[in-house]
Amino acid sequence: MENLIIKQKLEDATQYAYCAFRRFPKSERFVLVADLKRSLIRMLEMVIRANKSRDKLTVLYNIDVELEVFRSLIRLSMDLKFLPLKQYEILSNKMAEFGRLLGGWIRQSREYRQRQG
Repeated sequence: MENLIIKQKLEDATQYAYCAFRRFPKSERFVLVADLKRSLIRMLEMVIRANKSRDKLTVLYNIDVELEVFRSLIRLSMDLKFLPLKQYEILSNKMAEFGRLLGGWIRQSREYRQRQG
C-alpha cells in the first residue's frame, strides 16, 4: 500500500515541477528542463517497476540515485536563478517527502530480503 502513496507523492511533485518549469528561460527548456522532466518520468517508471517486481531492492536503489540527480539539477536551477527560491523550497520539500517514503520502502525491502535468506 505504501508504494501507492509514494507514487501519488511523486505525481504531485511532478505536477508542481512542470508548472515551475514554465518560468525557465526558453534557452533552457530544451536542455535543463528536458533533463529535469526526463528524471521525474524515469523515477515514476521505476516506482511502477519496483511495485511490480519481485526483487524490488535494485530498482529502489536506482530510484534513489535518480532522486539525487534530480535534486542536483534543481539546486543548479535555483543557483542559476531559473527557479525562484520559494518554488525551489516547495519542490525540495515535496521531493524530501518522496525521499523519506523511498527510504522506508528500501528498509522494508531489505528486511524482507534478509528474512527470506
